[in-house]
This record gives sequence, C-alpha cells and structure tokens, in this order.
Amino acid sequence: MRHRVAHRKLGRTSSHRRALLRNLCTSLITSERLITTLPKAKELRPFVEKAITLGRYGSNSTATPADIVHARRTAADYFIGGHAEQKSRPYKKASLQIEPSTGGVAALDKLFDSIGPRFADRPGGYTRIIKLGFRKGDGAEIALIELIGSEVVPTRVKEEKSAKGAKKDDKAGDKKAKGKAEEKPEKKAKAGSKKEEAPVAEAPAKKRTRKKKDSEES
Repeated sequence: MRHRVAHRKLGRTSSHRRALLRNLCTSLITSERLITTLPKAKELRPFVEKAITLGRYGSNSTATPADIVHARRTAADYFIGGHAEQKSRPYKKASLQIEPSTGGVAALDKLFDSIGPRFADRPGGYTRIIKLGFRKGDGAEIALIELIGSEVVPTRVKEEKSAKGAKKDDKAGDKKAKGKAEEKPEKKAKAGSKKEEAPVAEAPAKKRTRKKKDSEES
C-alpha cells in the first residue's frame, strides 16, 4: 500500500529526480512557459511555486536586507548552476566585453527582479497547466505549464496582417484590371490596321491552250 506517498517518482532516483526538477524550474522561470509531459508538469508546479514565494520577499517592504539575502540563497537551491555576468578583455587595449549571466544565476535575478514583484499581491497559484493531448510515438500525455500573466495574444497582429494582405490583393487586382482595360483598345486598333493593310490578291494569268499556240506559230 502506498500510504502517505506525496510525490511522483517519475522512474528516476532521488538525485536524478531532483536534478530534473531544478532544470525544469530554471527553464520555466527564464522563458515563463514550458511544454513537457503531464506528470512532470504536475510535479513541477509545487516545486516552482515555492521558489516564486521566496521571490516575493524581494518586493516586500517589511523584509530586511538580511531576510532578502537569506531568501535568495534559499531560492538558489531550486535552480541549476550557471555563471554571473562576466567582464573581460581579449587583450589589454581591447574594448570591455560583457557576457550575460546564464543558467540558474539569470533565473534567480529574474525571479527577484520581475517575477516576485508581479506576484507580490497574489498568495499562491502562480502557474497554470493546460493539457495538449498525446504525443506521437510513445503516446505520453503532453501539457503546457506557464506563469500567470505570460499569455500570448497574437490575434490583433494576425488581423492586421490579414487586413494588409487584403489591401495589397485589392491594389494588385485594380492594377491588373486597369492594364487589361488599356490593352483592349490597343488590340482592337492593331486588328483594324491589319485588316486595312491586307494585300489584294492578283488575278491568276490565263493559261494558253495548244490551239492558240499553233495558230500563233503559223
């Protein structure tokens, strides 16, 4: 009997499952949406929401600097490794090159800078899961997990593009109709001139018969 079993094992060991969840959490915070299998999405949801709750301390006015530092260090355990922003020069007189932070460092900065303040007044429920059907091949059920407020609304852009395309088609149709209207009288004029200039066929010469030839010779 599976009494008091709170988590899905996902067919992995504890360390492998923990690494998987940290990787998914980093990708979700960085891109704010993620497509994965339904069991992984359901297992990721409470994991990432705990990290977002820690990120809310960044926008809390009552939190002290020590509390914020403690929250950042605790939240760092929910992400994979990475490196911070690096500044370097390939040689002495070269301009300074800045490499942005990557991996969990970039996700941690985004969590406390933008995502935490966004959910400052929301006590939980930061993500949603949308089922997308079944995957071809192994038949696994696929789901989309995304942060609340990161919805994509491309309807207006599509409508504007379709309207622009319709206007272009109308303009092209008008140009074609004008071109055809101009070509028709020119064709008629050319046809009339050809009929007028047609050469008149000459009457064929009459053949001389043998009797006429003999009379002329005599």
